[in-house]
Amino acid sequence: MMDIRDNWRVILLAIFLVVSTFALFSPGVGGDGGSNEFVNETAADTPTNLKFGLELSGGTRIRAPVDGLTAEGVDVPRGTDATTVESRVAGNLSGVSAADVTVRFAQAANETTTVEVFAGNVTESAFGNALQQAGYDYQTVRQGVTAETRNTIVRILRDKVSEAGLSGGQVQQVTTASNEHFVVIEMPNTNRSQLEELVTQRGQVQVVAAYPVQTNNGTVTKTTPLLTQGDFRSIGTAQESPQLGTHVPVTLNDKAAQNFSNAMRKFGFTNEGVSNCRYGATPDNPGYCLYTVVDGEIVYAAGMSPDLAQTFRQQKFTQSPSFVMQTANMSEARQLQIHLNAGSLPASLNMEEGTSYFLAPSLAERFKLYSLITGLVAVGAVSAVVFLRYGDPKVAAPMLVTALSEVVILLGFAAAIQLPLDLSHIAGFIAVIGTGVDDLIIIADEVMSEGDVSSSRVFQSRFRKAFWVIGAAAATTIIAMSPLAVLSLGDLQGFAIITILGVLIGVLVTRPAYGDILRSLLTDR
Repeated sequence: MMDIRDNWRVILLAIFLVVSTFALFSPGVGGDGGSNEFVNETAADTPTNLKFGLELSGGTRIRAPVDGLTAEGVDVPRGTDATTVESRVAGNLSGVSAADVTVRFAQAANETTTVEVFAGNVTESAFGNALQQAGYDYQTVRQGVTAETRNTIVRILRDKVSEAGLSGGQVQQVTTASNEHFVVIEMPNTNRSQLEELVTQRGQVQVVAAYPVQTNNGTVTKTTPLLTQGDFRSIGTAQESPQLGTHVPVTLNDKAAQNFSNAMRKFGFTNEGVSNCRYGATPDNPGYCLYTVVDGEIVYAAGMSPDLAQTFRQQKFTQSPSFVMQTANMSEARQLQIHLNAGSLPASLNMEEGTSYFLAPSLAERFKLYSLITGLVAVGAVSAVVFLRYGDPKVAAPMLVTALSEVVILLGFAAAIQLPLDLSHIAGFIAVIGTGVDDLIIIADEVMSEGDVSSSRVFQSRFRKAFWVIGAAAATTIIAMSPLAVLSLGDLQGFAIITILGVLIGVLVTRPAYGDILRSLLTDR
C-alpha cells in the first residue's frame, strides 16, 4: 500500500492531471456561458475546450496607432472647466468639434495638463496656433495620444468585440523599442472587412432634430443635437418587425427624457411635425425629422409617430421614456446596438500608418496539422533518445510520462483561461518537453551515477544534489525569458509565457514527483 506521506508529490501531480483533463474536455469549462448568433461555430467543432488564435484558426489582425495630437504642459488658468477649454480650442480648428478635443488636468505635482485633438486633418502647427489663439500657452505638441486615451480605446474595443459576439479574439496595446504605441486587434474566424468596419469607426451616435425655422430670408432647416450615448439607460437588441422595420429599442435616463420631451414640444414635433418627415424625397427641405447620426453621417431619418407625439403633448413620456431608433437594414441595426452599448471611441485608429492582414482558415488548418505532427515528432525523438540512453523502462518510461504530463497541465491551464493558442505557444510547448526531459535526465544520471542506489537515504541525498542543479537552471531560464514575457514583442511573448509556466510547473510539481516515482522503483529500503 502506498505511503501517502512519502508519495504526496505523486498524488499532487495526479491531482493536477485530473483537474487539467477536466478543464480540457469537460463541456462548458472556460466558456462565457452565453449564446449569440454572431459567434463563429468553428471553435465548437473541436473535441476539447482549447481556443485557437489567429495563426491556428485563421482570421484578421489589425495593428495601428491612434490618430491624434497631444499638447503637453498646457497652461490653463485655475478654475477653468474642461468644456470651456475644449470649445475654445475646437473653435480655432477647421472641421473640429468640441467632441474631438479632450483636456486632462494635472492631478499631481509631477504631472502637467494635456490637451488632445483627435481629428486626423490637424497639423502640429495648426494645433499649437489654436491653443495660443484660445489663450493657452504650452510646452510641446507631439503626435499620438495619452496613455489614458489608449486605455479607454482598448477597453471600448474589447466591449465592441464582445457585443459583436466575436469569440477568441484579443485587443491589446503594444509598445515598440522606439516608444511607438500601437493598438493590436486579433480576431480568429473573422474577415478583414468585418473587423475593420467594427474597430475603425469611432461609433459616435447622436439623435439630431431637424425642423423648419422662419427667418428674415424665409424658411430654413435647423438641426439640433438632442441625445448621445450617455443619455440612454438601457439598450435593447436589434430586431425587425412588420410595423417598425429594423430598429433598436432604447430607454432614456430621467434627465435626458425630460430634455427630449421639452425639445419635441418646443420644436413643433408634437403638432405640425407629426408624420411630417420628407428627408428621403426632399433632403434640402426635410420638414420635421429625427436623424440617427453615426460618426457624422445620417444613417436613418424618421418622423414623429402620432402615438409618441401624444405622450409628449400630455407630458407622459418621462413616465416611460422608451422609443425605437430605426435603421435601413439589420446590419446597421446591429452596428447601432454595438455602438450604443460599447460607447464611442475617443479617437479613431490611423489605418494609413497601420497594417492589417488576413489568414485564410484553410491555411490555418494546415498550420494546426503541421503543429500536431511537429509535436508528435518531438515526442518520438525524445522517447527514442531516452530509451537508447538508459535501456531500462523503469527509468525511461516514468521520465517520458512525467515530461508529457507538463504539457497536459499547460494545455489544461490554457483551456481554463481560454488562452488563444498560436504557433508561438506551440513552440513553447515543444521547448517545455525538451527542457523537462533535460532536467529529468540530470536527475536520473545523478541518482544512478555512483552505482548502488537501493537505499532511500542515498537516493534522497543524490536527488537533492540534482534538484539544486535543475533549480538553478530553472531560475536562469525564468530570468532570461521574463523580459520577453513582459515586453510587447509579438509572438515572442507567447513563447516566453508558456516556457516560464512550463519551467515553474516542472520545478514545483513534475520533477519532485518523478523523484518519488524513481525512488519507489529503484530503492528497496
